[in-house]
Amino acid sequence: MLNIIIQYSIIFLVLIFIALIAIKLSKKDFNIEANKLISYLGGKDNIINAECNLSRFKVILKDVSIVDKDGIQKLGAKGIVEIDNQLKIIFGKDAKQLKKYINEIL
Repeated sequence: MLNIIIQYSIIFLVLIFIALIAIKLSKKDFNIEANKLISYLGGKDNIINAECNLSRFKVILKDVSIVDKDGIQKLGAKGIVEIDNQLKIIFGKDAKQLKKYINEIL
């Protein structure tokens, strides 16, 4: 009986360990994402201003032509709207986190 309890305890601990690893791997590293986004936007010298409004990330750029829109889409952008020297990027709930990390980098 004691042997069965020990076996079930070991199985339970292994399942908890696997669940914790899965949770850790599913979280985004916003610092890496922010660095990639800055790179796709043409570097930090190209960024004049960055703002966040709900799910949209608005950035004013010096030169919009050097932006890698495909790269931004691969980061998880649901849409990109270009108006003059502005980009409005829809990131959903991740927009505020990305803005926070971008402000630290800039």
